[in-house]
Amino acid sequence: MSSHAAKSMMILIAGPYRSGTHDDPALIRKNVEEMESYALPIFRAGHIPILGEWLALPLVALAGSRNIGDCPFDEVFHPIAVRLLEKCDAVLRVGGSSVGADEMVRVGRTLGLKIYNNLQEIPRAA
Repeated sequence: MSSHAAKSMMILIAGPYRSGTHDDPALIRKNVEEMESYALPIFRAGHIPILGEWLALPLVALAGSRNIGDCPFDEVFHPIAVRLLEKCDAVLRVGGSSVGADEMVRVGRTLGLKIYNNLQEIPRAA
């Protein structure tokens, strides 16, 4: 982490969810766990980590989704993350190829958010 102190930020952790999984639940869970592995270091650096999945998945279930990619899933999954970005200060892009994660970075840039590509770029909060 950088040595210069910054204000506490809410940082969206964006990485692959479905990419490369063929919608296999075990592989999707592994992708989520990979993203979640960044949350505690971000918290310990004085920031608020957030994954879109933490908000999206309960809402997807409440919307009646039965399968990844069905109408209720698509209604909620990416749109909630885009709305969340409006409340965030930064995006940490992690993991491999992902159209969705790349879209979160693109939207984050249009909103003027800081974009980080590794934990070491994130300054500690004051």
